[in-house]
Amino acid sequence: MESWRQPYLRTLPAVDVVVGIYQRTAAINYPHHLLVRGAQEIVDSLRQQILEAAGEQLLAGLAVTPEEVAVRLDTWLHTLAGPALRRVINATGTILHTNLGRATLAPAARQAVLAAAGYCNLEQDLREGKRGSRHDLVEKLLLCLTGAEAACVVNNNAAAVLLCLNTLAAGRKVIVSRGELVEIGGSFRIPEVMKASGARLVEVGTTNKTRLSDYSEAIDDETALLLKVHTSNYRIIGFTSAVDVAELAYLSGKCGVPLMEDLGSGLLVDLGPYGLGGEPLVAERVAAGVDLLTMSGDKLLGGPQAGLILGRRELVARIRKNQLMRALRPDKLTLAALEATLRIYLSGEPLREVPVLAMLTVPPETLRRRAERLAETVRRSSAGKLAASVREERSFVGGGAMPEARLPTFVVAIPLRGEAGTEWLRRLRQGSPPLLGRVQDSTLLLDLRTVAEDEEEEVVRCLLM
Repeated sequence: MESWRQPYLRTLPAVDVVVGIYQRTAAINYPHHLLVRGAQEIVDSLRQQILEAAGEQLLAGLAVTPEEVAVRLDTWLHTLAGPALRRVINATGTILHTNLGRATLAPAARQAVLAAAGYCNLEQDLREGKRGSRHDLVEKLLLCLTGAEAACVVNNNAAAVLLCLNTLAAGRKVIVSRGELVEIGGSFRIPEVMKASGARLVEVGTTNKTRLSDYSEAIDDETALLLKVHTSNYRIIGFTSAVDVAELAYLSGKCGVPLMEDLGSGLLVDLGPYGLGGEPLVAERVAAGVDLLTMSGDKLLGGPQAGLILGRRELVARIRKNQLMRALRPDKLTLAALEATLRIYLSGEPLREVPVLAMLTVPPETLRRRAERLAETVRRSSAGKLAASVREERSFVGGGAMPEARLPTFVVAIPLRGEAGTEWLRRLRQGSPPLLGRVQDSTLLLDLRTVAEDEEEEVVRCLLM
């Protein structure tokens, strides 16, 4: 070990000394074992920093006195005592930002979550005075909105796919086009999920071309399902062909093999008039003859994280009885938010009341006016120190939905200046609330498509901190 490291290592304080200093000055009486743990972590971190430093100059000003470490311990404790999950202002322009929790819930859904946080009739039939089923809380709404015969809900779409395959195809064959063996975020791979479910994958066709005959020739007595997978976050273009759902449904009925579709995002309203076509509608898929369909709750539906299973009554009944259902079922807060969201589709104005749909369909001219107003406020409030301007850009849907969609938008652009700009971004990210935009060509871009109007004043305050 280099000799210059030794003085730094020798000056590292003892844990009990740090704890003693903190206890004499602290306003909050934290448990002793917690103080010891925090001090140990900080001292160990300093030791590692000393051992890994490439040169002595990198350790200049390193805070290693007992008093300095006690100050760091106070920060460590405050961070631990505060909430890890925090509200964030999303100015990235990505509507279904997976890192930021995907769909933001409608006000009605948020109120429903709060109401259900106490005791509620999750599995209590209030009319009959006996035990009920949590799936009944939203099933009728789903049937009315999609035309399916039956429905149930699990905690996400990956769980829905796993549960359906395990119930209907464990130990048997499932036929899938090679072009649909996708991987989406979090390394969710269709082949791996099928393996975990116990189903046996049968690939047909090629990556770019699959014909109906490929499916029909692969069907035998061991075939349990035909599976179609919406490719979500990628597209194959050029010399391609795929089998239409209606054709697969015809083959399914003819051969007596159920057709299942993993629809991914799922969409209940037609966004074609807003230039957002190409995403299949759930009701159309059900009407086309899909026997079993799965979709996400927190993507284009605009609700909480959930996996929705829709389809024929006898298939859904079997799925409900699977022992895995108890491990994958949603909690009361998820169901409360989902029910409230579905009720908006049933009797409300989803394009206005469901934030995801409102963000998707907001006119670019509205975004331009908001961006110009915010840029002017930022310039005036910062006395010209922040050179905010407005430029035309593109927003993104995100979450694996509509990968080809580029939504025209207007952003507030603020130049970043070297290390000072990097430090400013760090402060924005760690502020209260955190403000996240996107960085492009050394410029911070704030896209108001994903910022609520009542958050604009907070954006200004964050920028000026």
